[in-house]
Amino acid sequence: MQISDPDGATITQTPSRRKRRWVWGIVFGLVAVLIAIAVTGAVYLGSLASSYGKADTLPSAEVFPTEAARPTQSNPEAMNILLLGSDSRSGLGGSQSDIRGQRADTMLLVHIPADRSGVQVISFMRDNWVPIPGYGNGKLNAALAFGGTPLLVQTLEEITDVRIDHVAITDFEGFKGLSEALGGVTVNNAVAFKEGKYSFAQGPIELRGDQALAYVRARYPFTDGDYQRVRNQQAFIKGMLDKLVSRETLTDPSRISASVDALAPYLAVDQGLDAGSVASLGFSLRDVDKSEILFLTSPTLGTDMVGDQSIVRPDFDGLAALSQALKNDTVPQYVAEHPAK
Repeated sequence: MQISDPDGATITQTPSRRKRRWVWGIVFGLVAVLIAIAVTGAVYLGSLASSYGKADTLPSAEVFPTEAARPTQSNPEAMNILLLGSDSRSGLGGSQSDIRGQRADTMLLVHIPADRSGVQVISFMRDNWVPIPGYGNGKLNAALAFGGTPLLVQTLEEITDVRIDHVAITDFEGFKGLSEALGGVTVNNAVAFKEGKYSFAQGPIELRGDQALAYVRARYPFTDGDYQRVRNQQAFIKGMLDKLVSRETLTDPSRISASVDALAPYLAVDQGLDAGSVASLGFSLRDVDKSEILFLTSPTLGTDMVGDQSIVRPDFDGLAALSQALKNDTVPQYVAEHPAK
């Protein structure tokens, strides 16, 4: 059956490498949910936890499919977090009915290996033409519209054979607010393009506010559409991370707090991803260095047409290899053996 896509520690001027690594750990614990925490003291952590508490919490039954429909956890010490960027403009509510019918324009699977030796961020393009349980073949992001988060999680788990441990959903307005709170994000833009009233030159550019929102959403200016949009979204996240761990941010508690406050109202997370578990995750990643953070895209075979729909053909053999790498915590080796085309 075919379906249609429904559209008090003081930081010195030059922080030590160990301090920077610890901050990276905290940052990445919350990058897992697109929130940045760079802590300058234990007391400050409490206020950040309070800000994080403004995010909506979704009961597990409204996030995950029934247990019978899920793969087993092959590596219990590893963690997989699904990050979704919604097209909503009014924030995300705390119920399934608020999320059903939305589209997920950004889908990122964050894999954290058991030994916490790095972080791998895998983009899944929304137009991947995949089997959606109960609906036949359709575009990947249609699963969210037809069955809410549980159906999207089930669809991704079936095509990857990897269990998803946590889910975080953010309105794209969260990107906008975070870029403003950081005072702008510098992005190394690979392809010059125009989107609406904005022009984006090739090379380093600074993005903030509505301009940042336009940048991460644009796909029609590109001949390869969603492929370049995914690359741009990854470039934006890299730029955001660079800004979050810059000296001007780490020495400005108000900017850190504003970053969390800006994103939390547009964030919904499963009930297991509370402030305590996120802080614990961040601490476990304290030795992760920037060079150990990998961005990649799920393997595909290019674009095609199904009826009047433009789609992306998944490379299911490549997905099987990626699945094994996720289960075995060998994603860096997979990336080395499967360079981006």
